[in-house]
Amino acid sequence: MKLIKLFFIAAGLTLTANAANAQQKIGNVNTDDIFANLSDVKTVGATIEGLTKAKQTEIEKMITEYQTKLKAAQNKEGTMTEANKEAVTKELMAAHTELQALAKKIEEGRALAAKELSAKQNELFAPIQQKVKDAISAVAKERNLNYIFDTSSQDGNNLVYTDGSEDITAQVKTKLGASATTKAAPKSKK
Repeated sequence: MKLIKLFFIAAGLTLTANAANAQQKIGNVNTDDIFANLSDVKTVGATIEGLTKAKQTEIEKMITEYQTKLKAAQNKEGTMTEANKEAVTKELMAAHTELQALAKKIEEGRALAAKELSAKQNELFAPIQQKVKDAISAVAKERNLNYIFDTSSQDGNNLVYTDGSEDITAQVKTKLGASATTKAAPKSKK
């Protein structure tokens, strides 16, 4: 009698677990497609491109200054004679020190520019990323989806299996006011 009772309890738990699993709805979204169609992303991209060109121009000016001073030092070296050897050597050593300082300034300028551009990019993209995340959450709630997998990931870490799941990319783009055309989501099985 206990065995029969235990069997019914086990069967009941299995059916309850299966019913709970059947209620889980899975969807997918292609965030690369969404970001590619957002005007905000294009605006931020243009801003970052402008900043990059400005920083590049600053670095190029320093490089031009370096090249000019290097050429002047090389020309000065060509004027060395026995009579002015000591004076020219002092000038060349000073020029060498100045060139080393300028080379260091160029490298520091490059590193600082990269750091500033990265910080600005993060600053400008963070609100857009949050906006997309909020739209994905809103669409998922509207469609009663429990899980959303991002199909844009190339390494597959955000995707278990897309066949049969609901692709909400178009709805998220519509919610964000972006172009509603969608690329086919890759189908993969893990």
